[in-house]
Amino acid sequence: MELKKVHLGKPRFSVDLGDGSERGEYVDQDYILHTLGRPHRAISLMYCYYPFDEQFPARISEVMKDADVSFAWDYPYDDYFTYKGGIGGTTDDEPFTFMRDIRRHGQDVNLTLTVDPNCTDEQLIAIAKDLRPFGRMMIRINHEATGNWFSFTKRATYKEIGDFFAHFTEIIHEYAPNVKTVLCAGLVKPGEEKAEMEDEFLNAIKAADIWSIDQYMALHWGWPFDVALKGGNTFARYNVKEVYEKAKATFARYKAITGDSRPMTMAELNADGDVTGAYDQAAMLQELVDIMKADHAEEWFTGFTLYQFRDRGRLGLEIEDPNNQNVGIRQPILDTYKEIINSEDFAPATEGGESVQLPAVMRWGGSEDSDGVEIPVHIERDPHFFEITFEDEGNYVMEINGKWFYRSPKAHTIDLMSAFYDGHINEPCDMTLKIFAPPATGENDPSQGDDWAENYYYTMEKMPQIRLEYEPVVK
Repeated sequence: MELKKVHLGKPRFSVDLGDGSERGEYVDQDYILHTLGRPHRAISLMYCYYPFDEQFPARISEVMKDADVSFAWDYPYDDYFTYKGGIGGTTDDEPFTFMRDIRRHGQDVNLTLTVDPNCTDEQLIAIAKDLRPFGRMMIRINHEATGNWFSFTKRATYKEIGDFFAHFTEIIHEYAPNVKTVLCAGLVKPGEEKAEMEDEFLNAIKAADIWSIDQYMALHWGWPFDVALKGGNTFARYNVKEVYEKAKATFARYKAITGDSRPMTMAELNADGDVTGAYDQAAMLQELVDIMKADHAEEWFTGFTLYQFRDRGRLGLEIEDPNNQNVGIRQPILDTYKEIINSEDFAPATEGGESVQLPAVMRWGGSEDSDGVEIPVHIERDPHFFEITFEDEGNYVMEINGKWFYRSPKAHTIDLMSAFYDGHINEPCDMTLKIFAPPATGENDPSQGDDWAENYYYTMEKMPQIRLEYEPVVK
């Protein structure tokens, strides 16, 4: 079999996926990959860090489960999973266990972290050092910062929160320069020129590596303490075009006041099925994507984060089974989303190159900048058996016929037949099996050279074996 070099690059639109929050548990990446058929640019995790609170690091809703609470954010600190790292902490617990799972599967990490703005430099430096081994990840610090629901907004002025973001960004840039900071603050409302609290957050806008807004097309913010019923006031539905225009206007304003341009994202996006029902939820997501494409949004817009994979309410591609949190109930939006992210405009972009010989060095920079190998495969007709067997200890993500697979170092043979279940091959054709090697531990290796924090290297020593057959073993 001939080996060629292949590059994994950026598509027209990037897409990230939320996985776990105050509304749902983390779902492992093997399940998500099999369900959706491809890895994401990044997986979004949500955590909090309030080290001065006596209840921390326990999750606050579990410690205060008998408290008289009528709103999701009425606890002393935010009801996210708690960040177990930092001074006196450990990286053998959350969120690091999940961050490793994400990176092993060929995706970057987008960590949302609400932080007590009174944290010391020593505490912030410890967080930055925790994140250094995890490659080209992103950290979204104190998101929805112009709101009043998160605990950090009750512990400092908005100006102090903006300046805290800018200062934390300086620390990240010094101690973990491979990590990009994401600002989610004020947006520009229709008919207004300035963004919300623009003056208070000016330093943050200038400091951020990435700009973002959270903008749901429909949301039931009273969940889970009430039911969204007609005539209620704890939910809303918005015009999809206006949601898009808010993001576009916010980018334009940020660019005008900084004289610079940064990547722009919608860091939380969905329509709440509590408000829209299951069918309109899917239709609104499709409408937004159609607007993006027609408006050539890639000229200013990087992509969005779909919130989230599995939800206890109706903000997920799946609803968590109330009888068993490990079971998801598929929603119509899942099929719509799957079709969107596997389309040409969103699918991971790959480009073939010259021939290479074994041993072949493979570079993992991130989900949108990596170099692997590809194997040409000639397909005569619908296969009955198609599998690949490895004799090495490589940690691989692979793609053929638009379907992605994962191979852990402990796996021997991977069945690739599911890449052919959705359509028939009626005549002979040529395909390529593309293979990339993200770090098996989920972390980069400091011994690999000066660029270790940005790139991870693996050498494929042995050629995998492909079994391709067109008939049953016994007829």
